[in-house]
Amino acid sequence: MKDLVRMRTSLSEEVQNILNEQIRIEAVASAKYLAMASWCDERGYENSANFFYHQSDEERKHMLKIFHYVADMGGKAASPEVAGINHEFASLREVFETALEQEIGVTHAINRIVDTCRKVKDFGTEQFIDWFVEEQREEEFVARRIIELFDVIGEEGQGLYFIDKEIPNVKYDA
Repeated sequence: MKDLVRMRTSLSEEVQNILNEQIRIEAVASAKYLAMASWCDERGYENSANFFYHQSDEERKHMLKIFHYVADMGGKAASPEVAGINHEFASLREVFETALEQEIGVTHAINRIVDTCRKVKDFGTEQFIDWFVEEQREEEFVARRIIELFDVIGEEGQGLYFIDKEIPNVKYDA
């Protein structure tokens, strides 16, 4: 006999698919941040490395949060494959610019989920995703603020040293 608890879900196939795509996006983001952390570590940017290790862990937690939601709702959560992660960057600035591009992409993906939820009237999933909407506001702000440090402090001389020292102080206060 089939498990009746798993036979039905309030998640539409469309919502389940877009959530599984977001699981993949979060897994890729986690892997990208891990590569960025390694790049920073190799070059002695300790605070930047720690920032990206933290970001990698946070993205994995986001992935698991969505994964558990899909499973808890009786859907089928898919474990993603991750491949093709870039490990080389031309500069510390490029690492952070890549991080901002990554966060903007994640924001667009989260917005697509909200749009899909509204179209199919899945208010429960939309409410669940609201947390991610706010999280993305914070992630983009922090990434932009760090990139601003490159212009404010400058990259010449000891500039990169001071930028790296400032990384732990960049916070989102909303």
